Amino acid sequence: MSEEAVEQQPQEESKPSGNEVKLNGIYAFKVGMSSVYDESGEQVPVTVLKYEPWIVSQVKTSEKEGYESVQIACRPKKDLRTTQAEKNHLKGAGFENGAYFVREVRQSLPDGVTVGQKVAIDSLEKGGIVKISAKSKGRGFAGTVKRWNFGGGRASHGGKATLRAPGSIGMCEFPGRVLAGKKMSGHFGQEMTSVKNIKVVDIIPEESVILVKGPVPGSRNTLVKLEKA
Repeated sequence: MSEEAVEQQPQEESKPSGNEVKLNGIYAFKVGMSSVYDESGEQVPVTVLKYEPWIVSQVKTSEKEGYESVQIACRPKKDLRTTQAEKNHLKGAGFENGAYFVREVRQSLPDGVTVGQKVAIDSLEKGGIVKISAKSKGRGFAGTVKRWNFGGGRASHGGKATLRAPGSIGMCEFPGRVLAGKKMSGHFGQEMTSVKNIKVVDIIPEESVILVKGPVPGSRNTLVKLEKA
């Protein structure tokens, strides 16, 4: 083969194997934070995410369910921790006793997607931009200064008792009540939080590790969703 023919030959894109499928979003578990060096030698803070095998457990179509999505499952359960309905539903995906995590990725159905296929870790691209969603750390019952960033009262001239007080919450004679949604003390954290425009620094398939730039919501072992932006 001539050199010109070699140069003109187009490069084939990497495709998943027959038992794998690529989706627009995947799930991984948060390990912690570290840092790596990029091509220019700069230190980049990264969050380490551990990818575990996710198996397609159901393919939803617009004809049957009214919308298209791919349901995936991860981590098999023990027999005592599942129900017969869950066993029957996930049996086709190889989970004899059900799974601890069952999630859904809404998207146009990939070609040839079937129950039992493994979700490819390289569904995301190195250097790509993703949206990350996870449950934030739970902080228990918190006051308005910590929960809503209130400024608090003055610290001098007799303001000791109102230093971290929320201040007035009432209204006038009308409506004579506290309006719904008023920012007050209460449960803080442990809710779904999303951050956008996060860069995928590296994907290491042989170690099942994904590195994303910067911090990610949640504590260690939190389930994190990564979606293509």
